[in-house]
Amino acid sequence: MKLLSYFRGEAFQRGVHPPSCKHTADTPIRRLPFAPRFVVPLSQHIGKPSRPIVRVGEEVLRGQPIAEADGWLSVPQHAPATGVVEAIELRPSARGPWTESIVIRAYEASTQEVLWGTPQDIDAFPSQEIVLAVQRTGMVGLGGAAFPSHAKLTVPQGAKVETLLVNGCECEPYLTCDHRLMVEQADELMAGIRLAMRATGAGRAIIGVEDNKPEAAEVLRRALPPQGDIFVEKVPTKYPQGSEKMLITALFGVEVPSGKLPLSLGMVVNNVGTLAALGKLLPAGRGLIERVVTITGPGVARPGNYLVPLGTPLSFVLDFAGARAAARQVILGGPMMGQAVASLDVPVTKGVSGVLVFRGEDMAEREGRRTYPCIKCGECVESCPMGLNPSMLGMLAAQREYELMGQQYHLGDCFECGCCTYTCPSNIPLVQQFRVAKQILREKAAA
Repeated sequence: MKLLSYFRGEAFQRGVHPPSCKHTADTPIRRLPFAPRFVVPLSQHIGKPSRPIVRVGEEVLRGQPIAEADGWLSVPQHAPATGVVEAIELRPSARGPWTESIVIRAYEASTQEVLWGTPQDIDAFPSQEIVLAVQRTGMVGLGGAAFPSHAKLTVPQGAKVETLLVNGCECEPYLTCDHRLMVEQADELMAGIRLAMRATGAGRAIIGVEDNKPEAAEVLRRALPPQGDIFVEKVPTKYPQGSEKMLITALFGVEVPSGKLPLSLGMVVNNVGTLAALGKLLPAGRGLIERVVTITGPGVARPGNYLVPLGTPLSFVLDFAGARAAARQVILGGPMMGQAVASLDVPVTKGVSGVLVFRGEDMAEREGRRTYPCIKCGECVESCPMGLNPSMLGMLAAQREYELMGQQYHLGDCFECGCCTYTCPSNIPLVQQFRVAKQILREKAAA
């Protein structure tokens, strides 16, 4: 399919405008100290969990592979610190179920220099070898989806990619880690974009940046290579502009067909954080062992953007950021699509872009609201960026008509942005109902 040759830069239909609360946008990235112990889950990605290749009592070096990919839709894990493997056991996860994890006790006297990795001439790699090298890094989508990056960069036989779309919107309130990466690591981002273009065969790359980030857009434009095949385009600020389907609509005025991927339009979409990390890791032949995380909210005294070793316990992160005594709720990710955690024993994983901390007084208004029956006001319909009918889906969910939700009301097109719940005057937890419905349908399909 031939795409439009010009950039629209117009807003997609519907969506919402929540308060941005991006108070950490001007805070430079700082390194978080190393914790005494790290918990590395073998399942930090969509797909099959990794297989451990170390044993209890074994010494490991920072950056050393400690678990291998178990199949194509899987990625390896690497040691976030030099130390010794204390245990390989079930540990709490942010999703709820306990998952098999590798526990590493860090050596206190270690400098924690990355001592594993061999530089490679990535410029000489053919496209397929680049994809395999991406898998060896353990890279997944750092925007939050945690889909293995090598699988996303693999173009199926017969398909053609014309455009690499780079998502720099970061539309979730509070989160600013991608903003800081664009400002501080523009060269690494350009290197990662170039590698992704070679892997997919894309002839051009477009970086979409919301227009509330003029500094990032300007820095990226100054860093553009002279070839003239990478572009920076501003798009209107609106939630959920960071959804790949919404970004495509804003830039090109076309919609990804229901049930299809951007590949059907000749596009592959990647997050700026993912590509910046690849631009740094691939030439060095190293694995993903840390990521930038926005730690913020009224419940912390030292908010900011921190470079956090993967596997760092959440309790250690909050202690360093100065969690206030009144802190009551912790959310991993953004407030619209993030997940509240029930335990501070869970670690920071590859898909964690933010840690938001709220006090009881911040939650009082929301928690004090009762849930009322749907009044058919249509606010959820007006806000749904996919043009669904959340009101009808919610009523069907209440009646447990899950198959009907999927077959006639396109539940599969919902990407759980939360706009419906945000706008509902009856305080109905619509998106939470949809998540339950999807899970039940997946379980039935698997059975």
